[in-house]
Amino acid sequence: MPVEKQLSNLDAQAERELAQVQTHARRLRGDGEEPRPVIAVNLDDLMTADLPAREMLLAPWLESQSLAMIYAWRGVGKTHIALGIAYALATGGTFLHWTASQPVRVLYLDGEMPGVVLRERFAHLVAGSDRTPAPGYLRVVTPDLQIDGVIPNLALPSGQTALDAVIDDAQVIIVDNLSCWVRGGKENEADSWNPVSEWALHMRANRRSVIFIHHAGKGGQQRGTSKREDLLDVVMLLKRPADYAADQGARFEIHFEKARSLHGQDVLPVEACLETETDGQQRWTTRSVEAVGESKMLELADMGMSQAEIARELDVHRSTVSRAFRKAEQEGRLTSPARTPNRPSPGKRRPRAAGIPAAAVTLRELDAAECRSHPPPA
Repeated sequence: MPVEKQLSNLDAQAERELAQVQTHARRLRGDGEEPRPVIAVNLDDLMTADLPAREMLLAPWLESQSLAMIYAWRGVGKTHIALGIAYALATGGTFLHWTASQPVRVLYLDGEMPGVVLRERFAHLVAGSDRTPAPGYLRVVTPDLQIDGVIPNLALPSGQTALDAVIDDAQVIIVDNLSCWVRGGKENEADSWNPVSEWALHMRANRRSVIFIHHAGKGGQQRGTSKREDLLDVVMLLKRPADYAADQGARFEIHFEKARSLHGQDVLPVEACLETETDGQQRWTTRSVEAVGESKMLELADMGMSQAEIARELDVHRSTVSRAFRKAEQEGRLTSPARTPNRPSPGKRRPRAAGIPAAAVTLRELDAAECRSHPPPA
């Protein structure tokens, strides 16, 4: 590691430790910051107060003063979706099935992608759109264009101050990703999130929205303390479909795990896929995860799989498969009903065991018949 970077890391560590010591000392002395006045109002005053209305920035899920998180396992497509959101917001356009009613100013904070790759991805967005951002509506911070190649640390007061200098009049800030922009401390400890949550709340108080891009942990949930989600309005998970193949590139399902003020069709999961046309331009397609799942279930049923086998194959609950088949049957789309376990497929009868009448049989007789029909392996 270069000496300059080592010194920078040491400076950040020293600043963080000093801030922790100072905070602890203030708590012990009981003489923290200068007390701020707290204002309480009557309900009547609240109801008549002149409060600014929240604006819908990217329908249906991103409003002004929103705090959101999009997380996924590495390589699923977090940056693809973050860049698409940024471009749609800055141009007043559409991304996937989300629409911006008018352009808003966006600050995109990239932390790990090489600058040339970031430029290539934006070039694809420009080529595939009939809109371009007006000057100042889409600004980007990338490590490759910093003086020493090091971006600020949002976990430190100095990092937040450095970022304040470039936020300017941005209405939406996209932080891609937390691991790069929040360094130091332990991810699993709630206290390590406090400086960032205070910064995020300060952004909200100034009528800005913040979208955090984050990694999923080994268990599939967002990595680190769950306290991050407490103050968020929207939490979105990206995950690969059960039948995903490595050569399909950016193909993932979008699931809303938390969505204040959203319900019904707005929060139903969808599948998104990035396709490259013959002319080199890229195009996103979306479809309902439920529709995709039903189609796959019917396909597996045609192959003779049971409902339980289909549920295991697609990693869904068996009741989901059952509901899908009832719906398909009512709509006349069910041509090969999935057989239930240990029962023959429709139209096929298991050969009757010798010596046992067609009437009801005892459990002992049934067991004996099964043994004769299916002898155990040698």
